[in-house]
Amino acid sequence: MTDRPVAIVTGGSRGIGRAVALRLADDGYDIAFCYRSAGEAAASTAEKIRAAGAACYSAACDVADLEAVQGFVAGAKAALGDPELLVNSAGILRDAPVAVMDAADWSAVIDTNLTGTFNLCRSTVFDFIKNRRGCVVNISSVMGIHGNAGQGNYSAAKAGINGLSKAMAKEVARYGIRVNAVAPGFIETDMTRGLSEKVRDSALAKVPLRRLGSAEDVADLVSFLASDRASYITGQIVQVDGGVVI
Repeated sequence: MTDRPVAIVTGGSRGIGRAVALRLADDGYDIAFCYRSAGEAAASTAEKIRAAGAACYSAACDVADLEAVQGFVAGAKAALGDPELLVNSAGILRDAPVAVMDAADWSAVIDTNLTGTFNLCRSTVFDFIKNRRGCVVNISSVMGIHGNAGQGNYSAAKAGINGLSKAMAKEVARYGIRVNAVAPGFIETDMTRGLSEKVRDSALAKVPLRRLGSAEDVADLVSFLASDRASYITGQIVQVDGGVVI
């Protein structure tokens, strides 16, 4: 263990979660991150975190499984010490119109994106309260603010994260703990790179700044909200979307 503060990041092997983990390592945090399945991406993230001078604990974890989450958090605490920052970034897509959406696809997205966020909060925030310090940043989406056709499950899960974040902020503010959510728009990640050129062009046309965001754009905002510079900000849903929702 070191004297550095500890951050837990879910979905840390790829995309936004990876960018957040690397930025927080640069900010002076030791990093515990989880991922859905082991692979080169997770190993590469851990290597880059250590190269930044941070200690790292990583493990596969299904965030939809509360028992698995509790085991991951316990492992992180044993390896690095008590966390004081939680960033919930794990998420999946299973897109389809609601009228023909498979019930299993609805449940998978709600269980991973929304219940997974609850599971991590449930497993860490009590210690934040006991220690009288801590910060939570949940990765939401602009789809949770205005919805998106063909993404009823994803939009519902992200709207749920927004409501959860606001409720928690009211519950824990008295203990000096802040809770905020970041709502990205169209971000260049593995998810968006898999879209057809037609879909990408359509998405880009909706962005006033006329570019897709980067995972680092989101990580910069998370870094700010986790810092003392944001010490009077809680219960907010902060958009990083190039002006999609104005």
